Amino acid sequence: MVSGYDAILLVSFGGPEGPDDVLPFLENVTRGRNIPRQRLEEVAEHYYHFGGVSPINAQNRALLAALREELDRVGINLPLYWGNRNWHPLLPDTVRQMRDAGVRRALAFITTPFSGYSSCRQYNENIASAIAEVGEGAPQIDRIRHYHDHPGYIGPHAEALRQALDRLTGDPATRRVVFTAHSIPTAMNAASGPEGGRYLKQLTEVATLVMQAAQSDLPWDLVWQSRSGPPQVPWLEPDINDHLEALAEQGVTNVAVSPIGFVSDHLEVVWDLDTEAAATAKRLGIEFARAATPGTHPDFVAMVRELIQERLDPATPRRKLGSLPVWDTCPADCCASR
Repeated sequence: MVSGYDAILLVSFGGPEGPDDVLPFLENVTRGRNIPRQRLEEVAEHYYHFGGVSPINAQNRALLAALREELDRVGINLPLYWGNRNWHPLLPDTVRQMRDAGVRRALAFITTPFSGYSSCRQYNENIASAIAEVGEGAPQIDRIRHYHDHPGYIGPHAEALRQALDRLTGDPATRRVVFTAHSIPTAMNAASGPEGGRYLKQLTEVATLVMQAAQSDLPWDLVWQSRSGPPQVPWLEPDINDHLEALAEQGVTNVAVSPIGFVSDHLEVVWDLDTEAAATAKRLGIEFARAATPGTHPDFVAMVRELIQERLDPATPRRKLGSLPVWDTCPADCCASR
């Protein structure tokens, strides 16, 4: 095996782990965006609903443990590190720890597979900023490629969708599959990828591939959730709750909702879907089944290991199911913020 790397770094969004963390965390997330304090306090209530704890950090710990076992199984004994963009363990602290441990070149796995400023370029910027903050001796950090159409991402989503459909008891003739992902401003989508519109294209491809893998011929839609920002700024639509209203008017009585835009059950999943969207469906008389996210599914963990192996040994075959190109290094002008 050819390897120029001496560590693996998991990079994620981060989340509060207690009530006192919530507002400082949200301030980190929104720094420089002039978000009104009232809006932060409104969003904070979503976290307080769960005791001020986001599930994301626990999910990352579980992923790290599963990945450690998977790497050990195939003889990859590189140390694993973890750094977040917005809450502890923060990226600069982790990069400093890596430097002090003698790490010189690390390979980063980022917990989002999609193009776009918030889902790709901002992570690259945060990594570069952390390296600059640590300064002399900081390790070089490269990232693995996008993986939205990898069998290890598509397969777990398809399996979870089949399970969600099996839980529905309503008339199959009035059934619908609804895929969701985090909404972004339409201008940000237009700037995503070198040719533009890559975020929407990737998610459309994922939805198509999941339906094929689930062997379902049901009608399906791709809709959006977790919108934020001023109402005058156009974002990708429709919102999941508005879409459920429209489906009810069409006579749909049971839906399986698959959050293909998420690798694990983030707060956006357990609040925006399991709480808000589920309540909307109940009010409308729609039976609602939410499919699981990959989390620590063995195929997803094996995918992370496989993506690492691709970079450790260029002879490793690259598996992908879609037609959109993927790459290791993003173009410099890719995924502008606006």
